[in-house]
Amino acid sequence: MSRRPDIFEEIVRLRAEGMPAALATIVGTRGSTPGRTTMRLLVLEDGTFLGTVGGGCLEAEVYDAAREVIADEKPRSLQFRLTEQDSPDSGLMCGGEVTIFVEPITTPVLWIFGGGHVSKALCQVASLAGFRTTIVDDRPDFAAAERFPEAHGTFGEPFEQAVARMPIRSNSYAIVVTRGHQQDGAVLELLARRFAGGERLRFLGMIGSRSKQLLLWKHLRERGVGDDFLDSVRTPMGAFIGSRTHEEIAVSVVAELIAVRRLGHDLTAGWAERERQRDRVEGVRDLPVADA
Repeated sequence: MSRRPDIFEEIVRLRAEGMPAALATIVGTRGSTPGRTTMRLLVLEDGTFLGTVGGGCLEAEVYDAAREVIADEKPRSLQFRLTEQDSPDSGLMCGGEVTIFVEPITTPVLWIFGGGHVSKALCQVASLAGFRTTIVDDRPDFAAAERFPEAHGTFGEPFEQAVARMPIRSNSYAIVVTRGHQQDGAVLELLARRFAGGERLRFLGMIGSRSKQLLLWKHLRERGVGDDFLDSVRTPMGAFIGSRTHEEIAVSVVAELIAVRRLGHDLTAGWAERERQRDRVEGVRDLPVADA
């Protein structure tokens, strides 16, 4: 007879594998209720669940709330009064009250394609910010575990093989920062194929200038990559803070990852200041020498 999984053991497994989930816990009861304090319901992204908070329509509402928490990573506190007047459709007339706290059990997963200096700094900062990082480079020496001690995993293998093994879930983030345009394009083309199959990353960014983007986008379109995918790629990426060093770039990029995770949007708007500065500089250059 197989042993029923323990909720806390399952949470450890899910976090280790980077799988999104939400945990609902009865934190308070008053009067007669179908569930008791500390009863728990663990809901996974695929809809499967473990445990209970009392069953019935109340549990169905908690289950739906847990699915929402998985999507936005925002905890919720739910209160139910189990009377015919307050919950006429619940079928419960216990007369009691239940308070249930629903929290995300989710570790954001970041795959970094490229094992150079920027990637090393990114891995360090992202790990500190709570991201489970994986490094990929087609040069094994640049994806060595010793080079990235903070990484959860490292793969020194062809990009095609790595992208094929990469899980894409609601908590999946990816950054393309390889050694050159050709390799960046190869990774993006591979991710575009998965995008076309309905697998969408929470965030996909590529390091580089606008000129690099225009040249690479032209090449990818010629290879059949659609604009819907290209529009999903953030480049330049990160917060516009005037970063120059590898470490400063890492801080700006991870700031954007946090914004996407916690606020639900990237930091594109911040780059408007850079455009204004560029326009001012170009305007000065166009002035006659005496006016400048």
